[in-house]
Amino acid sequence: VQLVESGGGLVQTGGSLRLSCAASGFTFDDYAIGWFRQAPGKEREGVSCISSAGHSTYYTDSVKGRLAISRDNAKNTVYLQMNSLKPEDTAVYYCARSTWTCSLYSLRSNIAFDSWGQGTQVTVSS
Repeated sequence: VQLVESGGGLVQTGGSLRLSCAASGFTFDDYAIGWFRQAPGKEREGVSCISSAGHSTYYTDSVKGRLAISRDNAKNTVYLQMNSLKPEDTAVYYCARSTWTCSLYSLRSNIAFDSWGQGTQVTVSS
């Protein structure tokens, strides 16, 4: 199992980025995928997740309306479109495979995510 994030970078407040999570080594469309982030000195936080077929998506309250998760099962890739970025979005962003269903509960409890990427840094300057 391998998950590789890309697309992070430095952006000004109000700017946009699109993160990608390229997966390999497993049957991609059998699994929900989540995005998490960890800022310096803070605990890892669940940001968003998407069901295996892409029909269901969930977001933590702080990103609703600004971030959009999607997936292309033909390309084994999940995306996180990030708009209207704020300095508090600064963090390392990780994607992870879930062995359970995607839900707000699974995001908040970090339950059943068994494989993680190495992360990509997102920095939003004020």
